[in-house]
Amino acid sequence: MSGIEAEGLGKRFGGRAAVTGMTFCVAPGEVFGLLGPNGAGKTTTVRMLTGLLSPSEGQARVFGVDVATGGDALRRSVGLLTEQPGLYDRLTGRENLRFFMKLNEVDERTAWPRARSYLERFGLLGREDEPCGGYSKGMRQKLAIVRALVHEPKVIFLDEPTSGLDPEAARTVRDAVAELAAEGRTIVLCSHNLAEVERLCRRVAVVKGRLLAQGAVTELRREGSALDIHVVGDGTAHVTRLQGLPCVESVLAEGGRLRVMVKDEAAGPDVVAALVHAGARVQTVARAARPLEEVYLELVQGRAAAPAGD
Repeated sequence: MSGIEAEGLGKRFGGRAAVTGMTFCVAPGEVFGLLGPNGAGKTTTVRMLTGLLSPSEGQARVFGVDVATGGDALRRSVGLLTEQPGLYDRLTGRENLRFFMKLNEVDERTAWPRARSYLERFGLLGREDEPCGGYSKGMRQKLAIVRALVHEPKVIFLDEPTSGLDPEAARTVRDAVAELAAEGRTIVLCSHNLAEVERLCRRVAVVKGRLLAQGAVTELRREGSALDIHVVGDGTAHVTRLQGLPCVESVLAEGGRLRVMVKDEAAGPDVVAALVHAGARVQTVARAARPLEEVYLELVQGRAAAPAGD
């Protein structure tokens, strides 16, 4: 059984389709990235999967619970960290957690020791009796993660978990997510930070109102072939020569490094031969995966065909 199964999921607001035809699955224990620009429908999709919005079309199940009819069973199965944590500033960290324990109908006697262990892990132990209004943004975000975990959900949805954080706080939150992933938690991560996604997620879906592509990060980056070639001296002297080859799509030179996009991986020897014939002293040649950012931008700007989903 998949942790999450969505088939043709869609949501309309009046005459406007915010999301349409969303089909993907997330395996239990997987960290899955949901990528897309602002207004692409990521948050709307998460709200449908957590029962906060009713789908206009299609269907989805979260660990076997139908999102349209699951009600309390669905809410017990999911934890949600929104971009704005939504804590009560006048309440202490402890009081916020106790309040949400009651909302989730969990026994505080068993839930508090679990929450305390998370507070310790995230560096908040000893600060739990201070009003949340005095917390830094990083502290608030970490407390919100603890809040999303107190009822031991089967899947955790994290919507831009490091948005607006300073680098140190963002790293702390990323480390916390990595720790949860190492425990085998099922996590859906919505993020604009593609380096963060590459570090934490094995598979991703790129959306823009609809599903543009999905698959393993390594497979998406492999679409298209690239060579990293290091030569002695200035590589820019060889750009024009390489751009004239039929097998070459583009060339980027930076110092002695040439990044050559080729139409076929088998073209590597032809590229090297052309460089040597032009007098270049080639030091190293290696296959290179394209940055996820490059693949993402091509998809959302409509400059690439969508790779086949898995």
